Amino acid sequence: MRKLKLSSAQMVAAARARIEEIETEDAITMAADPGVVFVDIRDPRERQRSGFIPGSFHAPRGMVEFWIDPESPYFKAIFAEDKKFVFHCASGWRSALTVATLQDMGFDAAHLKHGFSSWERAGGPIEFPEDHKGT
Repeated sequence: MRKLKLSSAQMVAAARARIEEIETEDAITMAADPGVVFVDIRDPRERQRSGFIPGSFHAPRGMVEFWIDPESPYFKAIFAEDKKFVFHCASGWRSALTVATLQDMGFDAAHLKHGFSSWERAGGPIEFPEDHKGT
């Protein structure tokens, strides 16, 4: 077995130590604020299966850095808006790594500390795609 310099858990812990983390209850109250954009980086199948935060913007994890970079041919104008961006995944691991990377790029963002699963458990509003088939 190959020995890693850093485990994924160590990378997530290091990211969390230097980024803004938003607790679920606080995030739920922020959902109605037009100055806040929730960015869902989960796989499309996760959104299909579990639903999503109403009004959230879907940016697949593999494209985030390219979508926020104004010099990239893949740039999305939403990321130029003067808003607070709160990224999330299912459990808060991928979004922690993502926000740390975006911070390194000079992009100011936060993340939902415990992810969409905590949002769901706390009773936060959820929408489903029209073609939702459930689990």
